[in-house]
Amino acid sequence: MLRETLLIAASASLFTLGCGGSDTTSPEQSSAGTGGSSASVSGSGGDDGSGGDDGSGGDDGSGGDAPIAIGCDATAPATTLISCVESYTPGPGAGHGQERFPEIIYGPPLGAGDHGGSTDVLSLGTGGVIVIGFGGNAVVDGEGADFIVFENAFLAGTKPFKELARISASEDGTTWTEFPCKQDALPYDGCAGWHPVYSNPSNTISSTDPAAAGGDVFDLATIGVKKARFIKIVDLGNIVGTAGTTGFDLDAVAVLHASAP
Repeated sequence: MLRETLLIAASASLFTLGCGGSDTTSPEQSSAGTGGSSASVSGSGGDDGSGGDDGSGGDDGSGGDAPIAIGCDATAPATTLISCVESYTPGPGAGHGQERFPEIIYGPPLGAGDHGGSTDVLSLGTGGVIVIGFGGNAVVDGEGADFIVFENAFLAGTKPFKELARISASEDGTTWTEFPCKQDALPYDGCAGWHPVYSNPSNTISSTDPAAAGGDVFDLATIGVKKARFIKIVDLGNIVGTAGTTGFDLDAVAVLHASAP
């Protein structure tokens, strides 16, 4: 859910599909398109019982259960930031960012620090599910953290305003392994959506510096996975916002250890 201080017009329910690369080019992101043929939803669309049909979101015309299949081409140029979407199943209340989907989640995060959050995000909706990839790259298990997920969390006093998501990894888009996510109380270990983001193209903080970038770090060793071509993000529905702004707000994902599949 976007920050309550934002004034956001409700978006129409038209999704502009494509996987042709970001309109925000950075040294960390290839400017080449990722191509990608239309992909089957089977195995990658997040039919894991957590998506969307729980009645907790408003019916604003943008949050349905129908998966949107796009596709990640394994022969596309390798990137270390999101450059393709395998599938997206928006939940009730989704909407913000859809007019620039999928490019809005490509490229580096636009962090605003402890007490602010990026508006350059895609709101997933309650229980919304998105599966993303990195062109021809796969995340591999290296020393320490292997990738970082960036939302637009901020601190309310000393505690985070959380919009949690569960993260899973897969090499083939069919078999998934979830990171354990502790939702009940701080610290929300293993969940995404509770650490502020500091990395921004306007400063010198790299999105691949886990000590400084902010966001939520994940180590494949935690779940016993050696390589993952796909990352799945599932909104956990802990915050229900206004129409069009509900759910986990995806800004970016950065790969720290990568290898061709």
